[in-house]
Amino acid sequence: MGFSTDNLKGFALALLSSGFIGASFIIKKKGLRRAAAASGVRAGVGGYAYLLEPLWWGGMITMIVGEVANFVAYAFAPAVLVTPLGALSIIVSAFLAHFMLKEKLQDLGILGCVMCIAGSVVIVVHAPQEKAITSVQEIWRLATQISFLLYVASVIVLVFVLVFHFAPRYGHSNVLIFTGICSLMGSLSVMSVKALGTAIKLTFEGKNQLAYPETWFFMLVVLTCVITQMNYLNKALDTFNTAIVSPIYYVMFTTLTILASVIMFKDWDDQDVGSIISEICGFIVVLSGTILLHVTKDYSRSTPRSAYPPLSPSLSTRLCGENGEFLKHVDEEMPPPEEMCLRRQELY
Repeated sequence: MGFSTDNLKGFALALLSSGFIGASFIIKKKGLRRAAAASGVRAGVGGYAYLLEPLWWGGMITMIVGEVANFVAYAFAPAVLVTPLGALSIIVSAFLAHFMLKEKLQDLGILGCVMCIAGSVVIVVHAPQEKAITSVQEIWRLATQISFLLYVASVIVLVFVLVFHFAPRYGHSNVLIFTGICSLMGSLSVMSVKALGTAIKLTFEGKNQLAYPETWFFMLVVLTCVITQMNYLNKALDTFNTAIVSPIYYVMFTTLTILASVIMFKDWDDQDVGSIISEICGFIVVLSGTILLHVTKDYSRSTPRSAYPPLSPSLSTRLCGENGEFLKHVDEEMPPPEEMCLRRQELY
């Protein structure tokens, strides 16, 4: 299938977005660490001292720039094309974490990065063309289909269960809780971002869409979802290793977003079976790369054989607090104990 001009614009913007967003993970985490050291209260346990930390705001500005590029990309290309390219932000964050946060990237992690790139290329080559939309009301009709309304209802129920039942109990020991909330809300925010971006694009083309209440409704959904994502992403980044959060968040977010897009925008309706299978295979390659990055996280830093003998699961449990934290007050050059504790639990 030919690569249209709109798809090319969306592709270029998605690449730019990935670079900025990947860097923002690292800058924000350094800001979170600095704020926690100054206040003694980490964001993962309810602290908000990072709001006074300039470095964290630098990371937030970087993320906003990346999200704006991503926002515009959705106005030109389908979510099935734009969203998987977020894998490139994982590669950026993994390499920057290796050099700036000393979260070592293993050789197999590098292979995972290569797999992410290869899978992304396959997806780009076989991506569907963006369908012409003439008004925000047309998008509203798509959003109010029974199938998509059922998806939205399922997401809302799952988010409430995760926030009010699982997060207080397991949020600081299971990385899937915080990232799951971010991913579920993210899939809805992407659909609304695409709707809002298309409305703005049509407005600049001379077809004013700001007079329709549907445009403002989509904007409200975007704000609600983004604020929720930001809050729980901060908790995830402050509680777990960046090299863990980034790939898992990507896998969950991308899977749910593609599912939402296929349901709402019918991205695969006009494609042949071969192209759909190729996209799925490319996506599986990307997922495999991100999982490889996850399982080859910084073992040398969390389990240095010369200084730290292996801990049994029972000893690891005793050394950890109820919320999965370890004893603190360790020198900067020592491995962060809370990360050691969390990783020990994951290994067993």
